[in-house]
Amino acid sequence: MTTIYVSDPVHPEVLEELSTLGRVHLGYGETAVDYTEVSHEVEAVLLRAERFDAAKIAASPRLRIIARHGVGTDNVDIDAATAAGVWVSTTPGSNSQAVAEHVFALLLSLARRTPYGATGTAAGAWAELKPQMNGFELHGRTLGLLGFGSIARMVATIAAGFGMHVIAHDPYVEDAAITATGARPATAEEVIAAADVLSLHLPLTDRTRHLLDADALASMKPGAVLINTSRGGLVDEAALAQALTAGRLTGAGLDVLEGESVDMKNPLPHSVIDVAQVPNLLVTPHVAGQTAEAFLAAGTGALAAIRQALTGDRPATAINDATAPTYS
Repeated sequence: MTTIYVSDPVHPEVLEELSTLGRVHLGYGETAVDYTEVSHEVEAVLLRAERFDAAKIAASPRLRIIARHGVGTDNVDIDAATAAGVWVSTTPGSNSQAVAEHVFALLLSLARRTPYGATGTAAGAWAELKPQMNGFELHGRTLGLLGFGSIARMVATIAAGFGMHVIAHDPYVEDAAITATGARPATAEEVIAAADVLSLHLPLTDRTRHLLDADALASMKPGAVLINTSRGGLVDEAALAQALTAGRLTGAGLDVLEGESVDMKNPLPHSVIDVAQVPNLLVTPHVAGQTAEAFLAAGTGALAAIRQALTGDRPATAINDATAPTYS
């Protein structure tokens, strides 16, 4: 019988469909099993936040596919998977709309100080809050986008509805494609320096790690806002904390932290930045893509890839070149 491992909660409809393919072991909940207990028999993994390293892959002789529930693969050793003949797939576009909308959830919360006002009101304050609730409007301001993939393009579309001016940089996207959305192409340095709001939409690589370091943060407009819904390692969190504490930036909204590279499920103890102590910092727990619609879309996409791999086909959304393993 086919054995499938699901690391974290997925949509109930997806779980039900998986159960028709074989025996499903859950890495969460009351019946949770540790992957090491079943690695010898698992043929497919539906992976969310759990780290899947070379050791786990080596302990999985029957494994055919690691299907990511989302687009990031930071928690998968792709080289080890490829060497072992294991497909790694993602679900591109499944959460683009959700993440784009979350960019504005963070931005509007910072612009209008919504969390501060709501918390204060719940504590019984009212009139004394009003003098501290002066915010700013998005209309007429410049939104800078570093990276111009599907999520950034949706962000640009939403920004146009607010009457914002959009400038963007992506070395892998032609200027004509940026211009076609109504945005203006610019260099990375120009985007950082000119943006009233800077939003990051980049993968984390050796070249992009700490792209927003102390020097880059210092080159931002005084009073600008930073939004990061991509990867925590793009930003030097120690430098960001200093910029916020010094009042150089109006605020920052983060859905990701550097500490996720150590522990995706609980990065706070491993993060340089103390989210409770930094003023004008709004952090959400990597939930930008977590809507009912995106949850189902990502799960359905991962399920489709698992079906293809189990029948011996290359998954349509595979990101590596793997030759399916053979075993008795």
